[in-house]
Amino acid sequence: MASYPYGRFRYKVEIDGIEAGGFSEVTGFDASIDVMEYREGDMVQTPMKIPGLKKYGNITLKKGLADSRALYDWMIAGVNGEVERKTITITLLNATEAAVASWRVINAWPVKYTGPDFSATSSEVAVETLEIAHEGMTRES
Repeated sequence: MASYPYGRFRYKVEIDGIEAGGFSEVTGFDASIDVMEYREGDMVQTPMKIPGLKKYGNITLKKGLADSRALYDWMIAGVNGEVERKTITITLLNATEAAVASWRVINAWPVKYTGPDFSATSSEVAVETLEIAHEGMTRES
């Protein structure tokens, strides 16, 4: 029986095991390994390729502005003192709201907060953005 891919529009975000509310967008999941090239004088012309540093891109969380100040307060705590590292779990849900895939983001902390843009001629939701740096991610399921 063929299986169908899951939609990307049904997911939940937890920060340190606490559901962080609804986010309209979560982007920036990526991991890469730098390639180092090495060649000694008596080797063939093509250099060896060796794995280098492992890197993870920043994750961006976007959500409609509401009464909660949790994301803003997390950012400001880092601005005023030491950053507070947390574990973020992003879970993809199926049509019945059951978890089908989950990613754990390790040692995450906010590096940039962007408040909403305002316009008297717009009827869009005010959106706040939080950019998160981290030290690794794993796919749990």
